[in-house]
Amino acid sequence: MSCEGPRTSVERVSHAVVEALALFGAGIAAGTINAVVGSGTLITFPTLLALGYPPVLANVTNNVGLVPGVLSGVHGYRAELAGQRNRVRRLGTASLCGGLVGAILLLVLPADAFEAIVPVLICVALVMVVLQPRLARWVAARQQARPEQGPGGHGSGGHGSGGRGSGGRGAEAVGGPVLWVLVFCTGIYGGYFGAAQGVLLIGLLGVAFDDTLQRVNAVKNVLAAVVNGVAAVVFIAFSHVAWGAAALLAVGSILGGQLGAHVGRQLPPWRLRVVIICVGVAALVKIMV
Repeated sequence: MSCEGPRTSVERVSHAVVEALALFGAGIAAGTINAVVGSGTLITFPTLLALGYPPVLANVTNNVGLVPGVLSGVHGYRAELAGQRNRVRRLGTASLCGGLVGAILLLVLPADAFEAIVPVLICVALVMVVLQPRLARWVAARQQARPEQGPGGHGSGGHGSGGRGSGGRGAEAVGGPVLWVLVFCTGIYGGYFGAAQGVLLIGLLGVAFDDTLQRVNAVKNVLAAVVNGVAAVVFIAFSHVAWGAAALLAVGSILGGQLGAHVGRQLPPWRLRVVIICVGVAALVKIMV
């Protein structure tokens, strides 16, 4: 008996250290991926599930823990936000409202409903991650074709007017009501679960605006931060958060957000996608088996 006590204590400490390192590492990976591509939740959410957290608690904790990392990514891309204040203000209201609705739905609907739909949400997110390169190529080709439309066409405004959201072209610069509604719907998804909401936003914004993908990505980071932030406020006020896990994710995601903003531009995106897909598939196997 005297030998079993210390051995059990050592095992518990070792398990706690491994768990802390796993969460910290997942936070770094998610912060990096969120700043560059999006879909960091497909790293951290499965990690929390693997460590034994129930799905709803894992989702809430994941959201709260990744907010600092998303804000870190916004700060890292602040130069690309120049001239986009009106755009961010208008679409930010859509993200705010959508994130609020999504967070409330997560808390109001039965936990069994979320557990049942999680595999579907992960599958949808994985499909979006797989399709993201094709979507990015299509958006890039569409943007390159716009200036060639000649005087009087949509592309003639270039990046100096509608593309940069200076406000000189009204709805062309900040997006019309259809884009607002689509961003709102994306916010609902983000507040409820959130994996790959960045991919959705990149697609919507890239199609709507004649602008570079780096500047579109900067706006995407702001909108995702608004969704995650308002959802986090709701979760902290009305739900249970595993604060130890959330803190480890937060510290890791802050480092990852800076890493993604400074180094992520040179990282081959396919490597990030491979990691996301592998982790997401492992999560599906764990949930469904």
